[in-house]
Amino acid sequence: MTSERTEFDCPLPEALAPSPLPLSRGERGIPEGHPAVRSGRVGVLIVNLGTPEGTDYWSMRRYLKEFLSDPRVIETPPAIWRPTLQLILLRRPVVRGHAYASIWNVERDEGPLKTITRSQGEKLGEALRALGPQIEVDWAMRYGKPPIAERLEALKAKGCDRILVIPLYPQYCAASTATVCDKVFDTLKAMRWQPALRIAAPYYDDLVYVGALATSVRTALAGLDFEPEVVLASYHGIPQSYFDKGDPYFCHCAKTTRLLRETLGWSEDRLRMTFQSRFGRTEWLRPYTADTVAELAKSGVKRLAVVTPGFAADCLETLEEIAVENAGYFRDAGGEHFAAIPCLNDSAEGIAVIEAVARKELKGWAG
Repeated sequence: MTSERTEFDCPLPEALAPSPLPLSRGERGIPEGHPAVRSGRVGVLIVNLGTPEGTDYWSMRRYLKEFLSDPRVIETPPAIWRPTLQLILLRRPVVRGHAYASIWNVERDEGPLKTITRSQGEKLGEALRALGPQIEVDWAMRYGKPPIAERLEALKAKGCDRILVIPLYPQYCAASTATVCDKVFDTLKAMRWQPALRIAAPYYDDLVYVGALATSVRTALAGLDFEPEVVLASYHGIPQSYFDKGDPYFCHCAKTTRLLRETLGWSEDRLRMTFQSRFGRTEWLRPYTADTVAELAKSGVKRLAVVTPGFAADCLETLEEIAVENAGYFRDAGGEHFAAIPCLNDSAEGIAVIEAVARKELKGWAG
């Protein structure tokens, strides 16, 4: 009998002729003594920023150290940045710990970002089931747990020889999307047998995403007992120097805002773009959200709402910084009614967005 050749290019002895049993691609035709392998499955890994494992000083310190040591996040040369980082790690964990404690999921003892991202992964798995049983969906965090490397290894162990990574950042930024890619590629460097890999493209102008945002805004406003005079689309900021070096983030945010404005049928005065979460003394993308909410109140605006299109899930920056801190700035300056519109999270619209991204990127692999 003529020997077959498998995907591993191993000759198949006659004694191991193809079995009539429905074996997987990885099991079919493996000669005796060949290392155990699994293959033929397709993995989907969604990745979000991360969250500390606790609100105590040391948990916060570990998380902040990992985050602020990333050269994509802080582009200052390490020799210059390291002394400043050490000073930050002395006091900032306490301040941030108190902030996280105010939004902590006490029942599950974890940050809300972890709770929501887990649910997004589970619901995405259900949504992609129609593509076939070979699809495996998992989730990870860029900083903290579960780490990207661990979940990639888990997908590989399940037989995923093709993996799609979806960074949950609609707008591309080197400090968010690119650092996910860095960690993914670092993990693959250590693999003997690397899976084929795809990184989902940013979806800042995807019509499913923009439509979901519009639906969430309409739904949220319909549930308020006041009509906002102005709505801010607030995005996480980045240093102006990053944009000057060629980062497309500002442009992506601007296009999302324009498309959302057009979908809602609003004017530029009704929906305005701002940037939050400024850190340090350098110039960041303007206008700043904190300054804008105060200026609007001082100008006579009494009713304000804020939507955060750049966040796929509610987290410290939306639940505390926007809903509490910026609401305080607005009221202190004379504003009366303030609403923070929830992120898409694991809502039906939110899952539809991630599913649309996954289906687009999985073409040729599944479905």
